[in-house]
Amino acid sequence: MLPLMFWLFGRRAALKVAGLMGALALAGCAAVETPKFTEMLWPEPPLTPRIKFVGLLRNQDDLGRDASELFVEALLGPKKLPHSLSQPMGLAPSGDGKRLYVADYAKPGVFVFDFEARRVAFLGGEEHGFKAPFGVAVDDRDNVYVVDSTLRIVRVFDPAGKFLRNITHESLERPTGIAIDPVRRRIYVADSSTRTSTHHVIAVFDTDGGYLRAFGGVGKEEGKFSFPTYLSLDASGNIYVADTLGARVQVLDPAGNHLKTFGQRGDAFGMFDKPKGVAIDSFGNIYVVDSGWSNVQIFNQKRQVLLFFGGRGGFPGLLFNPTGIAIDKKNRIYVADAFNQRVGIYDLINTKAEDSFIEIPPAAKGGEEKAGVRPEATRSAR
Repeated sequence: MLPLMFWLFGRRAALKVAGLMGALALAGCAAVETPKFTEMLWPEPPLTPRIKFVGLLRNQDDLGRDASELFVEALLGPKKLPHSLSQPMGLAPSGDGKRLYVADYAKPGVFVFDFEARRVAFLGGEEHGFKAPFGVAVDDRDNVYVVDSTLRIVRVFDPAGKFLRNITHESLERPTGIAIDPVRRRIYVADSSTRTSTHHVIAVFDTDGGYLRAFGGVGKEEGKFSFPTYLSLDASGNIYVADTLGARVQVLDPAGNHLKTFGQRGDAFGMFDKPKGVAIDSFGNIYVVDSGWSNVQIFNQKRQVLLFFGGRGGFPGLLFNPTGIAIDKKNRIYVADAFNQRVGIYDLINTKAEDSFIEIPPAAKGGEEKAGVRPEATRSAR
């Protein structure tokens, strides 16, 4: 998986989309063949593509539609779709990958996309009493946990959507992200808090809902946070925290001890503006959504940047201030594309475990290796 200068791809993608729109405009003046569908791939050929855009989710009409249908719709103008996503924030697939739960902050409620039945259920309204659903997670029994930021609670539902219980604690100020460790029977909740608070912690509950403790606190030091938002866990139970206004992702062990940090504020490889959703694929690579740059960066466990995908725009496959991200067991990637009012669907393709490793030539080791950049790739893109 070779690193790729994102601005270079973004420029090519914009030119591609502009050319298609121009061709459609010409069709109004003369008989012009309908533009041919072009797959959205990162990186583009002749490099080996690793990420492929495969579809969108907005409402029930999108279930079963492929990227080519969305391509035509984008050229002709989007349909007015009833009961669609408005501001998706958190995402979680069911254990078998047959359903996707999407927390919609603005509706407010949770959309349940059932891929097998091709229908959508909605948990919302007075029956469920959501005010501002944000993070969502699924445990090993397919129970669904939804964080309500305004109510400062976690609502728990069974797989059929039946309400089970609330989880909360008096210390919670503005909870957002959530992750569940089925081995240690722990629930981690990111408490983003407020600008004037010193809280900014990760709260820990047991799976019965009992409050255990919190770690973190506001600050720039390792293990401290500035508006922690989204969480993810790896196979060892380590916690990946999107430290959003700290412009980094911090990795902690299950006890809350700092292990390592990804990124810093900036616009170069491995840097962030506003990191939000975090997810991990089956190879252990880390995907970080950057709401400010409207892209997703992929890192290996050595903190080296492997690839960027996405980019700002409304065309299918591009993103506009994305938020959450989730990856299922088959490496299908879901990105909450908040300002485009949809979820983008991507596949990891042509990839093996060994593709996650980048060898730095001995003569080039140093600052560039720490930044996660392969020197020869950087030179070729300048």
